[in-house]
Amino acid sequence: MLESDQRRLLGEFVRAHRERLPQQGVARRRRTPGLRREELAARAGISATWCAWIEQGRDVSASPEALGRLAEALELSPPERSYLFELAGRLDPRLPPDARAGAPTALLAAVATVDHPAYGLDLVWNACCWNAAAARLFAGWLDGPERNLLRFVFLDPAARSLIPEWQERARRLLAEFRADYGHGFRDGRVRALVESLRVESDLFAAAWDEQGVRHRDGGLRVFDHPRDGRLTFAQHTFNPAERPDYKLVMLVPQGR
Repeated sequence: MLESDQRRLLGEFVRAHRERLPQQGVARRRRTPGLRREELAARAGISATWCAWIEQGRDVSASPEALGRLAEALELSPPERSYLFELAGRLDPRLPPDARAGAPTALLAAVATVDHPAYGLDLVWNACCWNAAAARLFAGWLDGPERNLLRFVFLDPAARSLIPEWQERARRLLAEFRADYGHGFRDGRVRALVESLRVESDLFAAAWDEQGVRHRDGGLRVFDHPRDGRLTFAQHTFNPAERPDYKLVMLVPQGR
């Protein structure tokens, strides 16, 4: 159920974009701008009453398919369409999997620019790009067949050797992931990852049920590297403006 402010914003957005559409099939201009609600509803294949209720901020349920037709009828740009689905609390069926495949260009450029370890994560926390320094630090994760960060930390014995105070760090990592889960839980890939890890890792299952949530706020990260010994980094995390479901993680050396 959407909150009242969210429903109001959704209604104002739909109405403003309906009113900006050019009138069609009229002999002279009407005093009211844009299309009538009935005309928009006909375009989108929805009822005029449902359209009116959305604009009025009433508590109505909108399926992703209906929202998609509404977005097309309103002639929304990709950012506008994304905003519509975000306000409606729905996952755009037109996004997966092709529109989300591959790392954003800005993320690739940032990772390639820095000399210290840097990598990118997608919505499910799969590594989508990394540089040579990150590959050296995270041998066993970034050179493996499955590059999901959560699966590496909770299931791979190499993570327990690499990460001091492994159990505490794993719990912290999961609390950071849950903050993202609140935005992406409608994605089947996210739910499938959580369900599989609940079965495969007792620690994951216990920590998940604790409902801990925290931001990925950086700070010092220590690793016991098999070749380079103990390493300390300051972690910094950023989201690309054009794809906030991705993140850039940089580890800046702080000395041994």
